[in-house]
Amino acid sequence: MAFEIQPRQSLIVYTYSLKQTRQLKRYGTVMYVSKKMRYVVLYVNSDAVADLTEQLNHLRFVKRVVASKRPEISETFNGVAEEFAPTTAAEDDDE
Repeated sequence: MAFEIQPRQSLIVYTYSLKQTRQLKRYGTVMYVSKKMRYVVLYVNSDAVADLTEQLNHLRFVKRVVASKRPEISETFNGVAEEFAPTTAAEDDDE
């Protein structure tokens, strides 16, 4: 039996109250709870994001659900270092 990595995505669930935070454990893995701003970071399988977002929005204690944009962001940084590298004195004399 081979181990397969499941692609996962985070959902940020804003709530009216944190009393029901334990109920969110049945939908995914609770990674972080902000007491001050009243939100929960919930990790779920990426193929179930749309269904879970709809289910969570129907709960009474949920204000809104926001899916993380991290899977859409390119994580390759080729050429970025050269763009922000400081210029040397020899290059400044050529200008």
